Amino acid sequence: MPRKSPRSKRSGAKPASMPSSPRVRSAPGQSRTRASRAAHQLKGARPADAAAKKQAAARKPAKARRPVTTAPAKKTRFTAPDPVRVAAILEQLRELYPDAKCALNHASPLQLLVATILSAQCTDERVNMVTPALFAKYPDAAAFANAVPAELEAQIHSTGFFRQKAKSIREACADLVAKHGGEVPRTLEELVVLRGVGRKTANVVLGNAYGIPSGIVVDTHVTRLAARLGLTQETDAVKIEFALQPLVPQELWTLFSHWLILHGRAVCNARKPRCSDCPVAPHCPRLGVTLSQ
Repeated sequence: MPRKSPRSKRSGAKPASMPSSPRVRSAPGQSRTRASRAAHQLKGARPADAAAKKQAAARKPAKARRPVTTAPAKKTRFTAPDPVRVAAILEQLRELYPDAKCALNHASPLQLLVATILSAQCTDERVNMVTPALFAKYPDAAAFANAVPAELEAQIHSTGFFRQKAKSIREACADLVAKHGGEVPRTLEELVVLRGVGRKTANVVLGNAYGIPSGIVVDTHVTRLAARLGLTQETDAVKIEFALQPLVPQELWTLFSHWLILHGRAVCNARKPRCSDCPVAPHCPRLGVTLSQ
């Protein structure tokens, strides 16, 4: 039998021990995880149900925000052009551009024909920079028809699409030599059958070189302004031309094209038209205009 120490006999008291937190034992059938959660609850931790709710909320996908919608701009419906309104538009354009003329520099119908072919997908300013040297090297239709393709392409390279344009010029001039003695014909029917020449090019030549108003030239500016002014709903160039012809006196067809082109460049541009400074604004329904200044 082991002896007791003399100190324990003198004091008769049990040795002091450090205080400890109560040990939580897992109940039968209960996992250690649940037992440890219970211990954390005793120490002031978050309740298990709150933690579970937080985890569930984290797993739940966030609600998609509703897109912010704005009321669409009011659209003005197209109505048949009023002859009085169209007459007011024509008179206003006449006052704005009294000196309107073809922007392509030329001294003959042939030069205008070639310059018009070059102006496709190119500015008039660029064409006017190229044509002086071009016309000096190729003075007539025979010279263009017999031009070396590579040399002609080099001359007109800066106008873009130079290979196709060089081909159109050579073929059209070859037709002029073969069928018209090297002269540009004076009728729309004869011009449009030339290789590389379409209705727009023919209208430009007849209206500006010969003073024959055979039709209305429809380019991007004319297309845009005709729609904004509520003159037509057509989008095809030929259909736009035929829709505009009954609205405009025939003697003004050539000038009308120049007026719309000049106004489209100066005021009624594509991205942000200057409607607040436009003298034609009182007669314009501004169809399709969503942003202006």
